[in-house]
Amino acid sequence: MIDVDHPTLSISRQCKLVGLSRSVFYYQPAKADEENLRLMEEIDKLYLKYPFYGSRKMAKELKLRGYEVNRKRIQRLYQLMGIQAVGPKPNTSKPMQGHKIYPYLLRNLKIESINQVWATDLTYVPMPTGFMYLMAVVDLYSRKVISWGLSNSMDTDFCCRVLKEALQIGKPEIFNTDQGSQFTSDAFTEILKQHSIQISMDGKGRAIDNIFVERLWRSVKYEYLYLQRPESCQNLYQGLKQYFLFYNQERLHQSLDYKTPESIYNMAA
Repeated sequence: MIDVDHPTLSISRQCKLVGLSRSVFYYQPAKADEENLRLMEEIDKLYLKYPFYGSRKMAKELKLRGYEVNRKRIQRLYQLMGIQAVGPKPNTSKPMQGHKIYPYLLRNLKIESINQVWATDLTYVPMPTGFMYLMAVVDLYSRKVISWGLSNSMDTDFCCRVLKEALQIGKPEIFNTDQGSQFTSDAFTEILKQHSIQISMDGKGRAIDNIFVERLWRSVKYEYLYLQRPESCQNLYQGLKQYFLFYNQERLHQSLDYKTPESIYNMAA
């Protein structure tokens, strides 16, 4: 797709022509050995079905499937993949030093309009020789994906870039995240404060609080990633770009009375 030896077009120009971020072109998937990659892909699929599985249950499940694993190994992979089982755990309520945790504002809240609540999350994306992370910002009323991005790490700068892209399109009253260090960082929350947006955070270990984004990940993975299995970061980026266009503009949602997120968002705008 991109010819590094093209006689007249620079890499930057080629990336622009195909709609690919230059930074994504240069991304290298985070590395892992083949056995761990197989394990992580299996964990990813199982976690979509059983988000309440902690490391102990996941290890048992994987052993039944023929994998030689122990709980400590699963704990390490959970951490690397940025996932945790649904449900409170002991001694997990302490935020990273210097990071403020905000209250969860969505409990019993009736979401009745676009831009009332946006939510975001990160998910693990398996690749043939490594893995990437995908972040998306979703309007909870219309289910529209407002912005998204790819990175080979879960760093704060990456999350801030995706947030800033979303805020070029609109502004929510409330923005909901989990308690990941990227989202509790001063850099991330300060952007929200500058735009006078209320900050809401899930309870620790409560992935169910962000259920709409979890449903998005299930759709992305079962309808695109596990079917197409992109071979490179460029293929992944282009595939996700096409998928999110389909998701927003063509995919009918039962919860939206078989309308598309884009039509609901535009109708209410």
